[in-house]
Amino acid sequence: MDWKPFFIAFATVFVAELGDKTQLAACFLAADQQRPWMVFAGAALALTVVSGIGVIVGHYIGAQLPADTIRYVAAALFVIMGILMALRVI
Repeated sequence: MDWKPFFIAFATVFVAELGDKTQLAACFLAADQQRPWMVFAGAALALTVVSGIGVIVGHYIGAQLPADTIRYVAAALFVIMGILMALRVI
């Protein structure tokens, strides 16, 4: 079994989620509640469901479109988001 995709996904999501609004929401909810483990369980389940949806959609798109098309669209969206953020539109 090749573990490389697992470790790449873990590292990418771990770094991307540090300081994210999801982490801040979980932090504030845990501070407000008497049972932080329930907050952890709810946040972990939500992240699992959202990640599962992303994997299913990504797999479907990857099966339908050529890899070059996906790369170009992803690059274009990345540039567009950067421009919008620089202009403070979003």
